[in-house]
Amino acid sequence: MSTTETEPHPAAQPQEPRVEVLPPRDVPLGGPRAMTVRRTLPHRSRPLIGAWCFVDHYGPDDVAVTGGMDVAPHPHIGLQTVSWLFTGEIEHRDSLGVHAFVRPGELNLMTSGHGICHSEVSTPETTVLHGVQLWVALPDAHRHTARDFHHHVPG
Repeated sequence: MSTTETEPHPAAQPQEPRVEVLPPRDVPLGGPRAMTVRRTLPHRSRPLIGAWCFVDHYGPDDVAVTGGMDVAPHPHIGLQTVSWLFTGEIEHRDSLGVHAFVRPGELNLMTSGHGICHSEVSTPETTVLHGVQLWVALPDAHRHTARDFHHHVPG
């Protein structure tokens, strides 16, 4: 944007920018005896931030103590999940027929669209599991889009 004003004034802001820190809560992932994740969204005071509807952080987790990740097949609709692993290995299977392993530094992007079913389990080789999973609520116009899965490997 350009202007011809020689002494422009900043536009008035409706409110001061702010940073809001939301404390996570512990949530069992996959049942009462499951691995615990620290869930920041949804939060009682803020159910969404833009399209982000879930923000989970897990680990670093000693799987010899916790049993690791063991999420049985379950459905999703109208969202995307972004799974990013820092330590360990997770096996992903879904109703598209995808069978993938996510390793440290890799990222899985799953679009549920009109419906997908998937499972996630830590592999027997995993001793420490650490990562995040972020969920994006798809806009209404794309809620029933085609299902999809992408596995991103750096470099």
